[in-house]
Amino acid sequence: MSKTKILLSALFVFLCGLKAEALTWTNDLRPLFINNKANIYALNLRTFGADDYNKNDIIEIELGEKKGTFINAIPKLKPLRQAGFNTIYLLPVTKVGKLKALGNAGSLYAMDAFDVLNPQLYDETDLTPDIVSQAKKFVNEAHKLGLHVMADLPSSGSYDMSLEKPELFLKDKNGNTIIPADWTDVRIFKVYNDDKTLNKSLIEEHKKFIDLMQEIGIDGIRADVAAIKPYEFWVEIINYAREKDPAFLFLAEASPKWSNPAKDYTPYASVEELLKAGFDGYYSDWSDLSQIKTNSDLYNKINNELKLIKGFDEQKSFIANFATHDQISPASKGYQYWQMVNWLNAMLPLNPYTLDGFPSADTYKYLFENKKADKTYTDCNTYFVHKNQLDIFNFSRAPYSLDSDTFVKEFASAQRLRYMMLPSISQKEFKGLPATNPSIFAFMKQDRDEMLIIAGNLNPKEPVKGKIKLQNLSKDAIVMPFKMFDAPILKRGGFELNLRPYEVQVFAVKN
Repeated sequence: MSKTKILLSALFVFLCGLKAEALTWTNDLRPLFINNKANIYALNLRTFGADDYNKNDIIEIELGEKKGTFINAIPKLKPLRQAGFNTIYLLPVTKVGKLKALGNAGSLYAMDAFDVLNPQLYDETDLTPDIVSQAKKFVNEAHKLGLHVMADLPSSGSYDMSLEKPELFLKDKNGNTIIPADWTDVRIFKVYNDDKTLNKSLIEEHKKFIDLMQEIGIDGIRADVAAIKPYEFWVEIINYAREKDPAFLFLAEASPKWSNPAKDYTPYASVEELLKAGFDGYYSDWSDLSQIKTNSDLYNKINNELKLIKGFDEQKSFIANFATHDQISPASKGYQYWQMVNWLNAMLPLNPYTLDGFPSADTYKYLFENKKADKTYTDCNTYFVHKNQLDIFNFSRAPYSLDSDTFVKEFASAQRLRYMMLPSISQKEFKGLPATNPSIFAFMKQDRDEMLIIAGNLNPKEPVKGKIKLQNLSKDAIVMPFKMFDAPILKRGGFELNLRPYEVQVFAVKN
């Protein structure tokens, strides 16, 4: 590094210090989340700010194309805030393994160190001298916009880490480290010692992760596959984090009906145990809408989730996993499926969760999908991807951006309506309306004399017709449409609806 750059870097750090002192940020992510007021946008920093000049979907660093970094993500934060988000969730930002890897960059979830940020996210063009400083700058700029930042804690370690720190890993009777499910690039951590005490080495590594995240200003974490670590493990980690920041959010990637990916080797904590340990929320499983066939299915699902979180002295909440990086893009199933996900995510009594690329209907089709890699930075010579899922394995293009097309406009409409009706929508109450056709669901949010009605057809193939019933509905009621093809017909005691497959209608009613 030249003397000039060293002096400029020193000056930059000094000025950043002054600006940081001027910014007073109070983390309130935990109360925001438990009151259903966190609006979360999930992104992969390695692709978020990437620039694919030749449009072949792969980022060819050797040709001068730009991979995503902490720094080039900053200009893209303001549009997220303007779109209505108040929280960004970063897929793992820790260093990734290179041995037995998947993809030409390595999976984000093949964590190679708890206390080292991913050097792939370092921006050589920026004056900030090191990656920790760049991460702080990113978080600081997000906070200036009113965006909270949470980060992912991977559940397993890379094969590289298992060689470097074998004391952290579980072994089978032959002394081999263990692969969970089909995650061939990672190995399971050893939570318990032979005498059934907690593995203190693993505890200390997790505390190093918390220290690093809090040092760069992170407001909370999402714990990947949280259930493969037990209640007493999480009590220690959560208490450690909240000694420094009582509002530090803990979101468990866990759901009541999920099964153990390492069932022969590890215990599996229930959602209730995780919430009791201190987690603020969990995942309500909505990964496949085809499993919800009738309005009773939908009403029971929501009411069961609300009943679960109300069983604790401390407030709890949840998100719906309609479209995470582990799910196939809703847009790949067509517009009707996408818009059903869009409106349910915005209108149900939960914290909305949006994956990068969802607003613009990215189908996550990559031109290089599973082809031989021209250039690799791991021992994998294939551009490995999961079909129609956000790429977390390669240096690849950014998901389609927030531009003004049909999908983005409709996404924005749902976000605006949620913002306008937030005091009502965020309430942890759900009132399903009876309907004459079991394929039709409808629920209501009320604000004084105005009712917001969200109705839809759960049949993905056939149009349906039926009546939703509303008590005390005036014959002179005023209907204000937000989204619909055919307007609802006001009938005595309710509305008659004609709905296309998977169509959602949203309208307000004022007596």
